[in-house]
Amino acid sequence: MKISVKNYTNRYIVITILIVMALWALLFYAVLMDEVYDNVDDGLKNQKIEIIREAYGNSEILHNTKEFGINQFRILPGNVDDFTDRNHFTNELIYMPYDEEDEPYRILRTGFYSKEGEPFLLEIRTSTVEEDDFLINLAISLGVLYTVIILSILIVNHLILTRAWLPFTRILSNLSNYRFGYVSSFQPVATKVKEFNELNSQISLMIQRNEMIFDEQKRFLENASHELQTPLAITINKLELLLQDHELSEPQLIKIAEAKQSLHRMVGLNKSLLMLSRIDNHQYKEIEEINFNKLTKELLNDVQDIADFQGIKFDMTEEAVFKTSINPDLAAILISNLLRNAIKYNTTPGAIDIRINSNRLEIRNPSTSGALNPQYIFERFHKGYQDSQSNGLGLSIVKSIVETYPNLEINYRFENNFHVFSLMHS
Repeated sequence: MKISVKNYTNRYIVITILIVMALWALLFYAVLMDEVYDNVDDGLKNQKIEIIREAYGNSEILHNTKEFGINQFRILPGNVDDFTDRNHFTNELIYMPYDEEDEPYRILRTGFYSKEGEPFLLEIRTSTVEEDDFLINLAISLGVLYTVIILSILIVNHLILTRAWLPFTRILSNLSNYRFGYVSSFQPVATKVKEFNELNSQISLMIQRNEMIFDEQKRFLENASHELQTPLAITINKLELLLQDHELSEPQLIKIAEAKQSLHRMVGLNKSLLMLSRIDNHQYKEIEEINFNKLTKELLNDVQDIADFQGIKFDMTEEAVFKTSINPDLAAILISNLLRNAIKYNTTPGAIDIRINSNRLEIRNPSTSGALNPQYIFERFHKGYQDSQSNGLGLSIVKSIVETYPNLEINYRFENNFHVFSLMHS
């Protein structure tokens, strides 16, 4: 699943801080406990010195403190064989009646000699922190701290990163509006961020290179189409002369006729390419308000013979007048191509249903071949499998004409076994 760069960054910040805080918590716990035990041990050592000094001055405590009492120490007779005056610290759990549970204690064990030279064992204890409770409290505190830090980062990132990435968002928006042939459709975004300015510059350079290549391709296509017209016309004329030669055999005449038919297809392709080039170069500049109701009726008369030959009937419903500003030649080509497409990919016998209202012109025709792919039908040289003789440019010309006028839109859908092409204007 794709996410925004802000959420992508936040995700790794959250994970990184969680790992850092976990490691820091372990280190903090170890250092803190070491400091606690160090302070407790220092207190036990001081208490040891005071008890031994008191024992030298008052020998009674050597025999009267065999159990832990209020003073939290006891003195036991020592053994000469295992006597040591080194300090030995341990952590032990001792039952406390008040809490009715074992509590952690730090115990110092050491040996000393009395004034008379007798060995004694000294044990001093003091209560320490409960590590379980300390760990729980530390975990809660760190959890609260982690939550506060993360929320703070998310809020700051939302406020700061959203503002910081605003130029980038605008650049993407402007780039999505860019169309070939319209350099002004992309507008660089003014920003103080060095990287975004560099992005603006690189996009502008890329667009300039693409536009230059696009213009070169259009000029080449137009020049090539112009240059092909004359030799194609000459070749067709010569083939027509050959067809009138009675000395040729029937198989030869058939091959010449096939060659002439292929050349006519090439002429049609050449004219279509030339028209596309002129449309892309905006050479149809004259614009006037066209009544598509009237235009459609005129074009229906032009294709009536073809429709009658294929047994296709027209049904035209006019709910209102469809008018828009467009070049008259392009308007005629637009409707003519849609009508011829409906005739070519119709049933036999068939029908063409034309419905016109104030902002929509629909051309519907039945089909037994199923829906067309709306992603490709307007692509250049895309051919339907019904007609191998098509050059695949009819609907592409329709799309190019519509894209020339922002107020027009062409849509295709397949509805109840009918191909439906809708021309709309805003």
